[in-house]
Amino acid sequence: MALLNKKSKVSDEIPTSSMADIAFLLLIFFLVTTVFEDEKGLPIVLPEREAEQVEVSQKNIIHFLIQEDGSVRVRRGESTAEQIVAAGEIEAIMRQEIGQNPEIIAAVKTAPDAPYRFMVSVLDELQQAASQRISLQLWER
Repeated sequence: MALLNKKSKVSDEIPTSSMADIAFLLLIFFLVTTVFEDEKGLPIVLPEREAEQVEVSQKNIIHFLIQEDGSVRVRRGESTAEQIVAAGEIEAIMRQEIGQNPEIIAAVKTAPDAPYRFMVSVLDELQQAASQRISLQLWER
C-alpha cells in the first residue's frame, strides 16, 4: 500500500479583493449613524411681544455696563456714582445686593463693540450668584 502525499495549498496572502467594499460600507455606516450635537445657546426666557410693561423703581435695579475692554461699570439705581470692576467680581457684588434686596433686578447693557464673551461671562457670574431677575437692555450712547 502506497501512501500518497497530498499537499494542500495554503495561501499566505490576505484576500484584498473586497477590502474597498468593506471600507466603503463602514464609511457609510459611520456617516449615517453619527449624531452631531446641536449648539446650546443661553437658556433665556424672552417676554412675549405683547407683554405688558411694568414700571420698576430704580432702587430695585443695579446696572452692569459692559465695556469694550471687558471691564464692567456698576451703577446702583438712579445714582450717578459708578464702580469699575472685573467680570469675576460680579458674583460677590450681586450676592450682596440680593441679600439686601431680594427684589433686585440686574440690568445688563453691553457696548456695541464689546466681544460677545464678555456678556456671557457677566451672565455666568449672575447665574452663579443665583440671580433670578435679569434684564438685557440696549446700550444707549
